[in-house]
Amino acid sequence: MPAKMKYEINHEGEEIIVRINWELVDFPPSVEDSPTCMANLIEVLIEVPDATKIVFYQKRDYEYDYSQTQLLIEIALLFNKLIKQKDLFSYGILSGDTVSARYSNIFYTEIRNTIFHLLKSDPLGAYVELKRLLRREKINLDNASDRRTQGFLEKNVKLLTYLIDQLEKTRLVQIAKPKLAGYKLGDRGIYRAIFSPIIKPDFMFTKLMSTYPVDGEEMDTYTVGDDTEITIFRVPGDVRYLYHVTPPEFKLNEETYELLDLARNVLAEHKPKRSEFVDPARMRRVFYNVGRDLLEELTNYRNHKVSSKELDRLTEILVRYTVGFGLIEVLLKDQKIQDISINSPMGQITMFIVHDDFGDCRTNIIPTTPEAESWASKLRMISGRPLDEANQILDTELELPGVSTRVSVIAPPLNPTGLAYSFRRHRDKPWTLPLFMKAKMLTPLSAGLLSFLIDGTRTMLIAGTRSSGKTSLLSSLLVEIMRRYRMITVEDTLELPTKSLRKLGYNIQSMKVASALAKGTSEMSASDGIRATLRLGDSALIVGEVRSEEAIALYEAMRVGAAANVVAGTIHSDSPYGVYDRVVNDIGIPKTSFKATDIIVVANPIKSADGMSRVRRVTQITEVRKHWDQDPLLENAFVDLMRYDAKTDELIPTDEVINGESEILKTVAGNIKDFAGDWDAVWNNILLRAKTKETLLKLAEETNNMELLEAPFVIRCNDQFHLVSEKVRDEVGSLDPKRIYSEWGAWLKRELKKRKLSK
Repeated sequence: MPAKMKYEINHEGEEIIVRINWELVDFPPSVEDSPTCMANLIEVLIEVPDATKIVFYQKRDYEYDYSQTQLLIEIALLFNKLIKQKDLFSYGILSGDTVSARYSNIFYTEIRNTIFHLLKSDPLGAYVELKRLLRREKINLDNASDRRTQGFLEKNVKLLTYLIDQLEKTRLVQIAKPKLAGYKLGDRGIYRAIFSPIIKPDFMFTKLMSTYPVDGEEMDTYTVGDDTEITIFRVPGDVRYLYHVTPPEFKLNEETYELLDLARNVLAEHKPKRSEFVDPARMRRVFYNVGRDLLEELTNYRNHKVSSKELDRLTEILVRYTVGFGLIEVLLKDQKIQDISINSPMGQITMFIVHDDFGDCRTNIIPTTPEAESWASKLRMISGRPLDEANQILDTELELPGVSTRVSVIAPPLNPTGLAYSFRRHRDKPWTLPLFMKAKMLTPLSAGLLSFLIDGTRTMLIAGTRSSGKTSLLSSLLVEIMRRYRMITVEDTLELPTKSLRKLGYNIQSMKVASALAKGTSEMSASDGIRATLRLGDSALIVGEVRSEEAIALYEAMRVGAAANVVAGTIHSDSPYGVYDRVVNDIGIPKTSFKATDIIVVANPIKSADGMSRVRRVTQITEVRKHWDQDPLLENAFVDLMRYDAKTDELIPTDEVINGESEILKTVAGNIKDFAGDWDAVWNNILLRAKTKETLLKLAEETNNMELLEAPFVIRCNDQFHLVSEKVRDEVGSLDPKRIYSEWGAWLKRELKKRKLSK
């Protein structure tokens, strides 16, 4: 091993990490590409045979994980074992100038070169060379004429057989053996298929497996932003897809890496205070301006020419790894990602994501302990909530450039192996009913029914399991509330799209209350927050999630405000009776209060028969009737208006709604002059709403313009529907569905023409 190459041993928990300084070597460290690098590493591993991980550092960290390290340790142990058996490589050398003596010396020179040199730098080459020598010696043995020569060659064959047997016991040779046909000394192709380091630039903590899986089948590829490449692979033997990301920070040259590392070290001297994190967006702007000036100064000092655009890109990377959240921000820019999971212990497990098209995927990103601790510190300051031994769970929201996300963190001792994270990406724009129709979570008829119930100011709970789309569905119902009415939202973690709706002209007030899991916080409790809304005037009340005692206050609001305003929220449950059981038996709401619930919408994931995929579907729209005493299930209080049919994969209307036997819909009709006592008018209005939403979806698909399904345009369509309905009623004295649809459709055509001309 060259004197200039040094190493140190770091202990991180159960990990024994060998860090090798490669800074003074004039080529990158690569076990797979460089025989010199492999030989030097084998010598290190002879001294540290209990290593679990190898890290070379030279501007970047090149990390070989446990399984790759063990392959090399086996070679190191074998080498160490063989060099101690010196008699093996001198036994049988003959003296004199005979042909046998010369041949013996040549043979043992070949063996020593193969074992003492080639085995360290190219163990597969050593194996192939020994096999070649064995074939040669066996041929010579078959052709030997005298006894003395035969005895000598038999010893050669025995020695070669022993050495080959020792190599074949190593995992490296076992893996490579099927691919060794035609192997040539110096060919490192097989090593590249076996060894692949995780690479991490100095300026960042995250590790990333940059190479593609050898046997992976490419399923999809696309670009996020201008320069982040995403490739989805199916890997043989793995039930999950691999989400492989190549961000811009992994495409830079060594000089640029060094510039970023210098800039980061300078910026790290100023650690943002808690007060600065009160406004993270402003803090990022400040750091961006300072960082850009710093990078510009460094590039000029080093005479490193970069364009203004490149300087902007480098500054964004710099900010991402100082006051930002690193590769988390890169992942969240992908609109197809729904959730990111980061499990402990850090540094050993890849991140996992949930993808719109490919479901649960593993990634090529491995976060580290320093990074996880940095995130925790930032989240404490941004949220103002504690995360420590007394408060082992932190739920908060995080606003990043172009995206917002809900973050959940668990810490020791609840999580005995360290910190773990879950990021749930919020959609840039509010969900809409037509978008859910496109995703087949809803049918046009169910969307029309929900729209009618919202206008009918019913009380509603959206139930479902985790990741069933409850909050997203609730968001789409907010879009159905007319902008003329005020809304108040109550959440412990801000997930509803209140900012977006406010920008779209809604009269909406958000309230943030204490988390149900928080202790000793200065935030108002959810119960008090809900009660406070009753003093804020006539408003629709939306509760982000019903978890515990706030349900008491919610049902107070339902009973007080149900006749005049929409009251809605989400709750964890998988059925209408499950909602009742949770609310009454678990939380303690009186049975009579539960009757204030009008509608329960159940959304659940539906798995495929092979378990490999799942889709989100609304499985029930159920009304809660009021004439029961003890058990709503036994007394038939839960009546489905629509029910999921697995064969057709859609919601089907029940006889109760088709035949006009819905008590809730009759109650809505009884409060509206145009519908009172006229079931046909109610049903036709539901069908009319369904038809308008179906028309919008068809137009979006025909024109390949999905912006028509987004909240800004859907809200305009909804507004126009109400305006046209009012106009027709004033003109003809009734809500004539044909005329309303005709006039609304004419308006839609004019709008589409205007949009087309404006482009």
